[in-house]
Amino acid sequence: MPVGTVPVGTAVSVKVPATSANLGPGFDTLGMALALYDDLEVTVRERPGATVEVRGYGAGEVPTDESNLVVRAIAHTFAAYGIEMPGLDLVANNVIPHGRGLGSSGAAIVSGIMAAKGLLAGIVEIDSEALLTLATELEGHPDNVAPGLFGGLTIAWTTPEGPRHKRLSVHRGVSALVCVPEHTMSTAAARSLQPASVPHEDAVFNVSRSALLIAALVQSPELLLAATEDKLHQSYRASAMPETNALITTLRDAGLAAAVSGAGPSILVLCSDPEQRLIAARLIAEHAETPWQVMMLAVDLKGATVITHPVEALA
Repeated sequence: MPVGTVPVGTAVSVKVPATSANLGPGFDTLGMALALYDDLEVTVRERPGATVEVRGYGAGEVPTDESNLVVRAIAHTFAAYGIEMPGLDLVANNVIPHGRGLGSSGAAIVSGIMAAKGLLAGIVEIDSEALLTLATELEGHPDNVAPGLFGGLTIAWTTPEGPRHKRLSVHRGVSALVCVPEHTMSTAAARSLQPASVPHEDAVFNVSRSALLIAALVQSPELLLAATEDKLHQSYRASAMPETNALITTLRDAGLAAAVSGAGPSILVLCSDPEQRLIAARLIAEHAETPWQVMMLAVDLKGATVITHPVEALA
């Protein structure tokens, strides 16, 4: 095989988990992978360009040509290594809701980069640091892509040399419940509600809660309610998500560690025992003014995966 080419007929299968960023106080820093997955199939074809068949969320809405975010992520990865992207046929099976704060755009970016990693296997090797760098270049914030790439609980930060992450294993007693409304929320719109600066005492408050949250998720789940308090972002965005804010107040008043998932409007409830998930689901059903989908999800432990199907394996 000539160096720098991918044979026609080569295919890859990619699986990427949903994610929830911030987790309350960990704004732009903490994220968690959840066991809800988008699947992607990519096959190399002779004809240049790319076409995308979208199934599930985004069908009939997102682009199906080379402007598709998944294709852009593949092209970005190939370009980073100086290799021309081959012609591609993609089938995207989207299970992660779009525009709900569960990392759908991050999952699309991770899907594309992992697909490129699989297609380039044997030509170039892309390590975890490079994967995070490529994903952050497209997403803008490493906390939105690190948990999707690596699974579990991730701490992400940036350095002059690029983004970095630390993956932690979540205590086995922690489980998650995600409440998803029918309406969406733009991440850009949510960020526009943030002030340019915050009071010193609020910053200190969140530093303490973020540190406590790591301890709660890794070692002491009984501390989750206090550990998910926040003063940096949720209150500023509350006016744009009044029902989300009201339901979080109801859940927290009942002793449940509820927070906005990502930019919202979905709600993440971190539970220290299975009974709490049932209580949270009941409270949502009783107090929600509009339809909400309730999903009881495990923490994903693997992150994104890719399987390469060489041409000879398809013969």
